[in-house]
Amino acid sequence: MADISAKDVQSLRKSTGVGMLDAKRALIENDGDIDKATVWLREQGISSAAKRNDREASQGAVTAIRENGAAAIVELRCETDFVAKSAEFVSLVDEMTAKVCAEGPGAAESFAAKIDELRTTLKENISVGQVVYLKATEGQVLDTYVHLQADRGVNAVIVQLEGGTEETAHDIAVHVAFARPEFARREEVPADQVAAERATIENISRNEGKPEAAMEKIIEGRLNGWYKDRVLLEQSYVKDEKKSIADLLGSATLVSFAQVIIGG
Repeated sequence: MADISAKDVQSLRKSTGVGMLDAKRALIENDGDIDKATVWLREQGISSAAKRNDREASQGAVTAIRENGAAAIVELRCETDFVAKSAEFVSLVDEMTAKVCAEGPGAAESFAAKIDELRTTLKENISVGQVVYLKATEGQVLDTYVHLQADRGVNAVIVQLEGGTEETAHDIAVHVAFARPEFARREEVPADQVAAERATIENISRNEGKPEAAMEKIIEGRLNGWYKDRVLLEQSYVKDEKKSIADLLGSATLVSFAQVIIGG
C-alpha cells in the first residue's frame, strides 16, 4: 500500500470538498494517486455529495413520536419539497424519530451512513436539523401533534404536563402548532427583550398623545398584550378564546413544550 501523506489528504479534500476519512480512503483505494482518487470519489458519488453540502437546505420533514413515557421530534432538512415529500425521505425521518424516542437524542448520530446514501440517491444537501427528546417522570404525561402538508410533517409539537391528562396535553400541542408561542411562561422572556419592547411601547404611546397620568397603565396594558402573543400560558386557547391555556390546564402544571417547524 502506498504511503498516504497528510498533505495529499488535505490536497484532495480541498479539491473535492470531501471529509478527511473519505479523502484518505480514496487515496488508499488508488495507491496514493490523487487524480485517480478524484475520479474514484466522483464515481462513488461522494465528491458531488460534499459539494451539495454548501447548498441551502430550507425544506424538509419533521415528525413527533410518543412511546413508553418518552417523546421525540426529529427534523431532516433538504433543498426542495419534492425530495421532502418523497417516500424514502419521510420513511427515514420516521425511523430516526422512533429510534430517538426509544434510545435518546444520541441515537440520531447512528443514521449518518443512511443520510449520506440518501444524499447520493436524491442528489440534494440533506442534513439533520433539530432533535428533541423529552422523558416523563412519575406523575407526568406527554403528548404530541404533527401538522401534515403534502404527505410529510411540517410542524411538530411535544407538550409535557405534571398532574394532567394526555388529552389535555394533546389539546395544548394542537394549540401550540397554530399559535406558535416562543416561551412557556412570562419569566422565561429575556429581560432585554422586555425592556426594548417597553421602550417602544412608551414611544408609541407618547407619539399618540396619550395622557401622562395614564401612561404607565397604558404601557402595562400593551405590554401584557405583547406577552400574550409570545407566552403559552397567557395565550387564548385556539378552540375557545374565552379560556387561556392556564385556564385549560386547571390544576395541572405545564412542565415544558417543544416545537419544530420546517423553514421556521
